[in-house]
Amino acid sequence: MVETIDYIHLAPREGSRYQQYFVKGRNLRAETLYRATVGPEAMTPDEAARDYDVPVEAVQEAVHYCVRNAALLQREREEDWADSRSRGLVAAPPRASGARVEP
Repeated sequence: MVETIDYIHLAPREGSRYQQYFVKGRNLRAETLYRATVGPEAMTPDEAARDYDVPVEAVQEAVHYCVRNAALLQREREEDWADSRSRGLVAAPPRASGARVEP
């Protein structure tokens, strides 16, 4: 059985080439909020909410969503890099940020 979760602040974005969720009404991917909360210069959810002008609950949902959908996000990042490389925009993927994504 596939579990579906109804998020209050996140949803797929109509017309986007990405399958991942965005903050409703914004061109802001959930992954962007999540990445603000991990790594060596991680913000707290409150700080990220202020920085991106979203409710803290949107940041919390984004973290939840991204942890649960790590494979989709990784696939879309790899597709973005492959596209950029094929168009000659980048030479190599960036180094890992040290952020740990739990399955």
